[in-house]
Amino acid sequence: MPLVDMPLEQLKEYQGINPRPADFDAYWDRAIAEMRAVDPQVEMVPSAFQTPQAECFDLYFTGVRGARIHAKYVRPRNVSEPHPAVVLFHGYTGNAGDWNDKLAFASLGFSVLAMDCRGQGGSSEDTGGVKGNTHQGHIIRGLDDHPDNLLFRHIYLDTAQLAGIAIGLPEVDPERVYAHGGSQGGALTIACAALEPRIKKLAPVFPFLCDYKRTWLMDLAKDAYQELRTFFRHFDPLHEREDEIFEKLGYIDLQFLANRIRGEVLFFVGLMDPICPPSTQFAAYNKMTAPKQLVIYPDFGHEHLPGSTDKTIQFFLKS
Repeated sequence: MPLVDMPLEQLKEYQGINPRPADFDAYWDRAIAEMRAVDPQVEMVPSAFQTPQAECFDLYFTGVRGARIHAKYVRPRNVSEPHPAVVLFHGYTGNAGDWNDKLAFASLGFSVLAMDCRGQGGSSEDTGGVKGNTHQGHIIRGLDDHPDNLLFRHIYLDTAQLAGIAIGLPEVDPERVYAHGGSQGGALTIACAALEPRIKKLAPVFPFLCDYKRTWLMDLAKDAYQELRTFFRHFDPLHEREDEIFEKLGYIDLQFLANRIRGEVLFFVGLMDPICPPSTQFAAYNKMTAPKQLVIYPDFGHEHLPGSTDKTIQFFLKS
């Protein structure tokens, strides 16, 4: 089998090389406390898009630093008992997608909450100096500031806050709230379940934002990771601060949040992935201590993985 990374036997043992900040746990405990102190001021506005089987709403809540975050909320009609819910996360620079994408889950009796990441391609705010769409550069946003100002810190907290809102909805069974997404969405699925441990099941697909230094050393700081190279070129052209920079990125490296997950994990990886190298994904998977299952696609890269959506639905339906 061709390789873009290390052999599978080594991947299964790999523990990552990006440095972990010494105060990592205190950092995230402080972040969670900040999130819990925020009044989310949840608002649900009926959408113009409606179907006979599902009600559709634009849901808004206030996240950390005052940003109003938008999510599409779809709930099945005529369901008398509390039912399961799934929170969905999109790829880098994207948005929550069409209403139609959520109807398959709604037809199975699930409520669906699909978040727009702040400042990317949807309707959420980025309050880091401007409101509206800042689209890219989110990995390096705040890298020359205090670690508490890293933008992905705030985005990770948004995922947990949305999950907490889902758990608190009267129509939702709080024991059956799940998370799912691919690429950045896979990363945010991990962040969500790590920071909101009441998530019972999660299905991340080739997650982004893991083991940054490994990506750098593989010369794959391009495509989704291009901004790492841009940062060095503009702000540290001699790499005099390289160790400091990768250690600060460690605060938003999901391999170090993975052991906080308590829900059951169904994890998808393509061994030919040149965008999010398999080893970076295994660095997170190998640190997960919750019940977990790995689904490996030997010949696939950062692309649709045939059958992964069906497997995810079956995973969520299984009691």
